Amino acid sequence: MKLKTDQFSLARQLDLVFKELESELGGLTSGTVFIQIRNNAIGKFGIRHNPIACRNGRLPDEPNGLNAVQLSSFRSMAIEALKFKKYWTHGEISYEFAVRQGIIIVDATLESNYNMANLMIRYPRTANLHTYGELKDLS
Repeated sequence: MKLKTDQFSLARQLDLVFKELESELGGLTSGTVFIQIRNNAIGKFGIRHNPIACRNGRLPDEPNGLNAVQLSSFRSMAIEALKFKKYWTHGEISYEFAVRQGIIIVDATLESNYNMANLMIRYPRTANLHTYGELKDLS
């Protein structure tokens, strides 16, 4: 039996995203995890980062990424941030993260998206109105 993403809560889907990204996050100390949501289901997700962090003209020998405790904290903070998502079903959530002095810091940005075509179906235009006439009615 094949499960669909809409059969899982958004928090459970986000948990699956972090499991999928775990090895990549294990090689990074900063970046942005993004998830795109459509009909309360996660579609596209990934990480934006600049993998080349040079100092004094040299690349680091081996990048130190997030450890298990930092990954777990990041995942928990990301799921907790879902509490701020209200009333919208389409959009993007970005989690900007960085490790500073061994502590992971996360900033979440929630972006809702709406489609004007959907509004036009709900609120059909009345006949014989011109654009300028509509603007007068709004003031």
